Amino acid sequence: MEPTVSTPPFGRFGYIFNHSTTCYGFTMKPSLFTRWSGLLLAAIMTSVLLTGCGYNQFQTKDEATKAAWGEVVNQYQRRADLIPNLVNTVKGYASHERETLEAVTKARSAATSFQITPEVLNNPEAFQKFQQVQGELSGALSRLMAVSENYPQLKADAGFRDLQSQLEGTENRITVARQRYIAAVQDYNVTVRSFPTNLTAMAFGYQAKPSFTVANEAAISTAPTVNFGK
Repeated sequence: MEPTVSTPPFGRFGYIFNHSTTCYGFTMKPSLFTRWSGLLLAAIMTSVLLTGCGYNQFQTKDEATKAAWGEVVNQYQRRADLIPNLVNTVKGYASHERETLEAVTKARSAATSFQITPEVLNNPEAFQKFQQVQGELSGALSRLMAVSENYPQLKADAGFRDLQSQLEGTENRITVARQRYIAAVQDYNVTVRSFPTNLTAMAFGYQAKPSFTVANEAAISTAPTVNFGK
């Protein structure tokens, strides 16, 4: 009569879970092995769910908006750096235009003293304030340019004309940088508001980001005119 061999529950798989398992020299008891298997499975499932719900998209698009914003800030800073030399040059020929010169200096001071932090991108009020101080500086510069038209010797100054060229190029770069930021934010905001990625946005607290606003859409596609009588 042949000896009876008892089969563990769940066949061969039951043998695996009812005996110690050795892996890389470490012996894991059934309960520990089951626990680690469950954690691994949960991690895999979580990764799949997050990917399918757009979590990775949010990370990519958030970084894109930050990069675009960084370029906007860089170009505005470049413009601010040109202003002291511009004001000094104009002062040499039109020192009695005191009110206009002081307005530019004051507007530049307000723009450069504004604290630009990562939170600005997620704070509509702070973003609006940033746009306001930059707009005031643009207005002050426009008035200074208009005044400069009254001084032929100033327009003929080589240093002034060089500053004119640099300022014109900077204004163009500001326009391009703003357009790229607007496009990046639009792409991000569509993801925040679209289904099913809006569920991920609500779960992780992702909110729509503020963007530049203009009275006329053409204003962001055409750089401000910087012309001193070429």
